[in-house]
Amino acid sequence: MTVLDDRKAGDGDSAQPELKRVMGPKLLLLFIVGDILGTGIYALTGQVAAEVGGAAWLPFLVAFGVAMLTACSYLELVGKYPQAAGAALYVHKAFGIHFVTFIVCFTVMCSGLTSASAASGAFASNFATGFGLDSSNPGILLVVALLFMLLVMAVNLRGVAESVGLNVVLTLVELSGLLLVILIGSFAIFGGNADFSRVVAFETPEDKGLFLAISTATSLAFFAMVGFEDSVNMVEEVKNPSRIFPRALLSGLTITAVVYVVVAIIAVAVVPVGELAGNDTPLVTVVQTAAPDFPISALIPFISLFAVGNSALINMMMASRLLYGMSKRGVLPSFLSKVHTKRQTPFAAILFTTAIALALTAYVSIDPENPLVILLGGTTSLLLLAVFALVNVSVLVLRRDKVEHKHFRTPTALPVLGVIVCVYLVLPWSSGRPAEQYEIAGVLLGIGVVLWGVGRLVGRRVATRRAE
Repeated sequence: MTVLDDRKAGDGDSAQPELKRVMGPKLLLLFIVGDILGTGIYALTGQVAAEVGGAAWLPFLVAFGVAMLTACSYLELVGKYPQAAGAALYVHKAFGIHFVTFIVCFTVMCSGLTSASAASGAFASNFATGFGLDSSNPGILLVVALLFMLLVMAVNLRGVAESVGLNVVLTLVELSGLLLVILIGSFAIFGGNADFSRVVAFETPEDKGLFLAISTATSLAFFAMVGFEDSVNMVEEVKNPSRIFPRALLSGLTITAVVYVVVAIIAVAVVPVGELAGNDTPLVTVVQTAAPDFPISALIPFISLFAVGNSALINMMMASRLLYGMSKRGVLPSFLSKVHTKRQTPFAAILFTTAIALALTAYVSIDPENPLVILLGGTTSLLLLAVFALVNVSVLVLRRDKVEHKHFRTPTALPVLGVIVCVYLVLPWSSGRPAEQYEIAGVLLGIGVVLWGVGRLVGRRVATRRAE
């Protein structure tokens, strides 16, 4: 059995009712913007500034370009195959290799775990700042991060009724924090309390040249752009997706990129790079510097808590449901598909994914020289860039598969360039990533290979017993 049934990958059982198509262009746009916004910009602006100095806006702009290349490939594929399975479906159709399809599924799941764990670090830093705790004490931050992950687990076990309306509210709250930063920062700039000369000042670490520093910063900034790929899983609930999806996805990416670039420019103009670089709560520092006596500025740490908390919950829900789905299809051991009789939530998958996330959080927090958000945020982008490279290859391979309906077609040069850029940002000697990111990704994928092997072994034994 494959991760996606071989009868027609993603088609599903014809006896099952179809999902209700409730999302029009506006709701889809809000969903995409809300999925991209979150931990990255709230937590990593200072880390990006540490790599390139005042030009912190440039890596976000480059990351937007990289995301746009792959987004165009997703648009062609989602137009050809309007089914909710994402990268795994496309890779399965292109190559039809069980292990490769499984690894893509598991890699996407792992990216959810590393993203949620990174969010726990950002949550801890903002919590300590908002409630007056010692944010320099790694012990306090670790305890807050672990308790936060347990809280996410509790909510996940209880069951979260998500709806399009709720997503709109969450998106507007997250966006309000960034708009507040822009508004307050703009007052400081127009009031003469900012230095725009810093915006074009490149300051790179001594051991890195300019190009490598930009590559390293882009690898970090890319974490802020991920999330757009999740929207393809909503395609079966979108009205006329072949027509609506291209404009919504490209507009959503553009809107978030503009917000990110403006926020980064304001941040380095208002706060000296030395104070911003490596700051765990950069946007809080920006607001406090721009308007220390402005009452509303006190809301930023709490809006940040909400933004990163929502990111963690969405990612942990995605990871546990994906693990549950793979187990239910017989790809992973059956115990991971157990469902709580009262809550009707996949409690075994939730407990398993939470255990991995807690281990990640504790392991990375042991080393104060390597901040949680940098290592796990970078690992998230590493995992997804590898998946995106395969998606860009898949769109080229699947050009031979013709469909009758009209759909978006990306220029051939874009997926080719997408493969090159994604691979470039994955390789250690070109991306400037720390070795720990590859170690974490390797351990996670090693767990996946073991689970895959156990699932295959158990599946064969069950098949043999049935045959007897």
